[in-house]
Amino acid sequence: MTSLQPPALITRTALPVRLTLVALAGLAAACAPVQPRATPASQSVPALATQEVAPTAAACPKELSAIARCLAGQDSAGAYYLIAMPTAWNQRLVLHAHGGPALGAPKPERAVEDLERWSIMVRAGYAWAGSTFRQGGVEVRAAAEDTERLRQIFVKHVAKPQRTVLHGQSWGASVAAKGAEMFQRTADGQRPYDAVLLTSGVLAGGTRSYDFRTDLRVVYQYLCNNHPRPTEAAYPLNIGLPRDVAMAQGDLQARLNECLALNKPAAERTPEQQRKVQTLVDVLRIPASSIQGHMNWATFHFRDVVQHRTGGASPFGNMGVVYKGSPDDAALNAGVQRYKADPQAVARFAEDTDPTGRIPVPVLTVKGVDDPTAFVELDAQFKATMEQGGSGARLVQTFTRHNTHSYLSDPTYPTLLTALLRWADEGVKPTPESIAQQCPANEAAFGKGCAFLPDYVPAPLVSRVYDRTRP
Repeated sequence: MTSLQPPALITRTALPVRLTLVALAGLAAACAPVQPRATPASQSVPALATQEVAPTAAACPKELSAIARCLAGQDSAGAYYLIAMPTAWNQRLVLHAHGGPALGAPKPERAVEDLERWSIMVRAGYAWAGSTFRQGGVEVRAAAEDTERLRQIFVKHVAKPQRTVLHGQSWGASVAAKGAEMFQRTADGQRPYDAVLLTSGVLAGGTRSYDFRTDLRVVYQYLCNNHPRPTEAAYPLNIGLPRDVAMAQGDLQARLNECLALNKPAAERTPEQQRKVQTLVDVLRIPASSIQGHMNWATFHFRDVVQHRTGGASPFGNMGVVYKGSPDDAALNAGVQRYKADPQAVARFAEDTDPTGRIPVPVLTVKGVDDPTAFVELDAQFKATMEQGGSGARLVQTFTRHNTHSYLSDPTYPTLLTALLRWADEGVKPTPESIAQQCPANEAAFGKGCAFLPDYVPAPLVSRVYDRTRP
């Protein structure tokens, strides 16, 4: 998902290019090790990196230059990657799947930005490796293949870690979850990933995670009628944008500001503009600060999905939705445009993006309860998926008192990694309570930012996103 960074609920130490986090430790609550299930041969890891050249030395971000060396390269599929090796390496690798996704051709700068944001991993002693992915756009399996290819490059040309943690952030959490399902055994029978860390994840699969963006598109058009304008050719809103329509993000932003004045404080909007903003907030249950980001996705990413992933048909629909919260719900429900998701498009999109819940290693998640981009209720759906897939015992979910998406706080992530790796190493399954208790011990090294809510349980996804008729 597109990153949005409204002010957090707790004070964080500012870092260039990113916010800060929460740190290291996390154990307690002894529990017997979970025995992985047998893995079908079809889930063996293909040798993706047999012909890959070795990475070359590269400059580390300034923050890491004194404590790490960096390596960079471009793999045979076209993805750029960056690796950071701390001088005091703890023999653990964090393999990173980034969020977004960006549209367009990959750029090496993306990997630099990711390492800058996640430098906490290296500062905590972990090697870090991140791929830009071979292409932009919403294709989960391809991104998972690129991530696994990078792991193989690391093992072949850099070092053999004692443990590998597959880390997915935001949309990258779906990449990591899918990758953990796809790649379960190497040729010699070993696990490619020892554990999975999913942070601020989009975890309900593409067929459910983006429903509210379809709703945003149709409610916005009902209120504003300028995307498209009456003077422009009409098209189904659930395709995002026709292939041949040239529109930049600046043009879309201008249309939103024309109708909603999102570029102005609420006090400077006209009463009509503020009424429309408030209607979107109340009906879609999103903050005003996230409307622009979600509309970008509902426009440009929806077009990417329809044109490049699902054969020209849309997997998005709003049939059966009963919208609530506007000044006149009857008029709204009668006036919004209705679309039926194409069954074949849904099936193709689900195959690529929807998790199955069949992950054979420990999985730990974290989510700010007021995340404006990846709703906390998505995690409730992921828990149900893991249970249905037979992996419920291998999942521990944690939640924090943050209202940010892209980064929570420096002490959060090392705390989670310590708990996760103890689970993988010793079979000591953590609990939300044990992780919350361990976090403050890491604030001395990584700064303030612990905000775990060990008793929090998210509501079902249908409590946040309208239920609808599905193919």
